Amino acid sequence: MNATDAELKYLTLLSDKFPTAAEAATEIMNLEAILSLPKGTEHFLADIHGEYEAFIHVLKNASGTIKRKVNELFGGKIRAQERCELCTLIYYPKESIDLVKSKDESMDDWYMVTINQLIKVCQKVAEKYTRSKVRKALPPKYSYIIQELLHEDGLNKNKSAYLQSIFRSIIETGQAEDFVIAISETIQRLAIDHLHVVGDIYDRGPGAHIIMDKLISYHTFDIQWGNHDILWMGAAVGNAACMANVVRIALRYANLDTLENGYGINLLPLGKFAMETYADDPCERFRPKLSEESRAFYDDKSVYLIGQMHKAISIIQFKLEHQIIQRHPEYKMNNRDILHGWNAADATIVLPDGKAYPTLDNYLPTVDPNDPYAFTEGEQRIVERLMQSFLQSEKLQKHVDFLYRSGSMYLCYNYNLLFHASIPLNEDRSFKDVTVGKKKYKGRALLDKVEEWIRAAHLDKKQGLVDTDQIDFMWYLWCGPDSPLFDKSMMTTFERYFIEDKDTHTEKKGFYYVYRTEQEVCEKILSEFGLEGPDTHIINGHVPVKASKGEKPISAGGKLMLIDGGFSKAYQASTGIAGYTLIFNSEGLHLVKHEPFSSTHEAIKYMEDIESVTVVREFSSHRMLVRDTDKGKQLTEQVNDLKKLLTAYRYGAIKEKDL
Repeated sequence: MNATDAELKYLTLLSDKFPTAAEAATEIMNLEAILSLPKGTEHFLADIHGEYEAFIHVLKNASGTIKRKVNELFGGKIRAQERCELCTLIYYPKESIDLVKSKDESMDDWYMVTINQLIKVCQKVAEKYTRSKVRKALPPKYSYIIQELLHEDGLNKNKSAYLQSIFRSIIETGQAEDFVIAISETIQRLAIDHLHVVGDIYDRGPGAHIIMDKLISYHTFDIQWGNHDILWMGAAVGNAACMANVVRIALRYANLDTLENGYGINLLPLGKFAMETYADDPCERFRPKLSEESRAFYDDKSVYLIGQMHKAISIIQFKLEHQIIQRHPEYKMNNRDILHGWNAADATIVLPDGKAYPTLDNYLPTVDPNDPYAFTEGEQRIVERLMQSFLQSEKLQKHVDFLYRSGSMYLCYNYNLLFHASIPLNEDRSFKDVTVGKKKYKGRALLDKVEEWIRAAHLDKKQGLVDTDQIDFMWYLWCGPDSPLFDKSMMTTFERYFIEDKDTHTEKKGFYYVYRTEQEVCEKILSEFGLEGPDTHIINGHVPVKASKGEKPISAGGKLMLIDGGFSKAYQASTGIAGYTLIFNSEGLHLVKHEPFSSTHEAIKYMEDIESVTVVREFSSHRMLVRDTDKGKQLTEQVNDLKKLLTAYRYGAIKEKDL
């Protein structure tokens, strides 16, 4: 045996875990068996935007995966209505059992049939996993019983009687309801092996904090930060301009639940200031965009108050952004400094392009024409009070810490490149140089440097630092023209509020959005991140796919997959659907289109599932096994190391420890 001193040292350490040749050989056999299994199912979501009920339902039904399994098992055997009831039971077991109890007096018979069906579904979703992995996913108190049930087919007459006796015991001991709930949750758990969230958990919808709580307890997942996530992360690390944007967006969509109920952000000082400052102002341009649910919740007085608060925080935001723009000329964002162009006398605003436009709202009592970016005393107090509330919100800080731990700018995972928005490009399709600090970066190096600065901002905040370059940069990532999380010429917030001419509202997209439909460009980007071959893809969110206008979620010869199709209700009028999700199993990729979700209540009461249709099915070049995955490569390396250890034992280079 030829081995270097370093290899022998490593193998000696490995021998502590596998002290005999027999144990090393056994582990090799175990790992080889795992490598030969089909890869687990991955689930991709993007642009959830606070729509927690739809998000949780899609997790529960695994984008239609569970329904497909139920139909495969019971299609032609039980009625369609019964299959719907079974699916709803798996998604919402406690609530479904309560409904059955209210109608059905013969619960014992129902439990006997239902447990039988659930065991079959559980067997189906568990079939690609090792017994060890399934065991770890089982609820501890029922682990032994479920293992027994999963590994018996019931065809043997004696075994069938044995299984029926287990079912009867579960019912007779009063554990049936708890057992049904436990095995339903196990099915949900096993249907998806790994979850990817490709950005934008926050803003617009009412429950980003609920989504975050769900993710914290989820079994295995990753997050690629979106621009809306970065906005909240920036606010939580002390960037006042990010904070003002967060509050403004919440008011724009009358979505105060996440701020007030989720994170305990105190908006009362802002409300009092807004009522006093804009007491005689109709604030028409700042009336919130109300969903159907919100219309029923807010009366006219509440809507007016939200409009006043919305206007107040918007003006504060423009002043805060001015401070960052002045500190950082390298951002080249002077075209976002607009307030000094306002002329109250003739109700116009001169934009940086030199043209004057009529203003739709000319009442700006806190803007001094001689010093338009100066804060009034009241505005300064509002900024200080809000920032204190953000920094002291225990739950917000916990969630942001979690985003830092679990998130990244991009991820290469099983031949796929995941990032939320863009890789900045030049007009000639080359990677664009973008300034971060005092240097320029492009391609993969740019995303690596951006992530380094994002993490540095978090560290600065923990060390009590403020107004650092890294903390300021969090705002640039939200709306900067070369930000890989935005990549548009400008964010025209001011123009949309104050100017009617829609030409001024234009946000010209960067060249990534122009060329990403070209296969050669996508392959160049994939290669930049070390991914090549027929089964590689880019997976993006950020820009909603307008299916109602004929836009397609897949392009570049199948190399690009877009999974933002309107999860957020605010987008559904323009997209025509309620989003795309992606399923990646051993056979290939399944891009699933979803219809709008009514509510959890409707789903339970009327057994309404989200209508999900596979719109693209791309088969892999071969059936993917665990050995073909990133995890498989790690396991293969372990097998090779163990084989070296086995050789060392056989040649006596390392002694077995029990001899």
